[in-house]
Amino acid sequence: MDPAHVPYAHKGLMGKLRKKEDPGRVEFDIEGGGPVKMKIEEANIAGFLSEQDNSGYFRYVAPCTFYGSPLPKEEKGEKKKKPPQFMLVFMCVPVSPGKSRVIWAFPRNVGVWLDKVIPRWYYHIGQNAILDSDIYLLHIEERNFAAAGVENWQKAVYVPTSSDNMVIAFRNWFRKHCKSQVGWAAPTIGQLPETPTKDKLMERYWSHVAQCRSCSAALKTMKALEVALQVASVAVVGFLAVAKGTLVTSVVQRAAVVSLAVLCFAASRWLASFIEKNFYFQDYVHAYK
Repeated sequence: MDPAHVPYAHKGLMGKLRKKEDPGRVEFDIEGGGPVKMKIEEANIAGFLSEQDNSGYFRYVAPCTFYGSPLPKEEKGEKKKKPPQFMLVFMCVPVSPGKSRVIWAFPRNVGVWLDKVIPRWYYHIGQNAILDSDIYLLHIEERNFAAAGVENWQKAVYVPTSSDNMVIAFRNWFRKHCKSQVGWAAPTIGQLPETPTKDKLMERYWSHVAQCRSCSAALKTMKALEVALQVASVAVVGFLAVAKGTLVTSVVQRAAVVSLAVLCFAASRWLASFIEKNFYFQDYVHAYK
């Protein structure tokens, strides 16, 4: 809920959002972060609305929906040509202590034709990388909150800026209307599960790919292509052995056939690495980005 976290939590994934140094700041951090002025316009049991200084807005709709846009809202009754609109919509549903199901969408009225050209799985690769960069930070933060106590969450974090207002507003809503706890259907002992290894915490196959038709279809196609490339590399080598002295007579021809075999094998290895990183697990270390 803090828009100022983007250059830091997603370091190396979204580029520098601030292109120029702010002369009013003594230091300019290398991530390209900057102050984001926000204020809570309304807050009640149904959620809250936060306005951004550049006319962007974000709204939390209790209990699980959060949406907004960095662009100004379209005024009702306007008959002018519709301006470009872009929204971020997140539905985060707690399913068990320490686990949530995230459903997201990015509706827009510009560049829609790209969706007919670029497959969904290609978009999902980038979106999953962004979520992965959040997951580990949130996992650690959740345990810091638990250690400090749900009523003393402020002691586990530092929230001094106006861009933290939505985090504070949500925590206040959670405390006031939920008594700082989720009403699980089955009684729990209030303890978070042990921290798993990173490959389990940030795995992508069961958390997304298996449930996504586009990604699962792309994975099957790429695996088939990987096998085909390996078979092709072996077949080319076999062809060279059989055709040596008959069809393949010159050094140039033999070099071309060997190069083709090596190229097929190298392509299969690259594809295997691509599949592993984008459909199963890819570590994200903020310090190395």
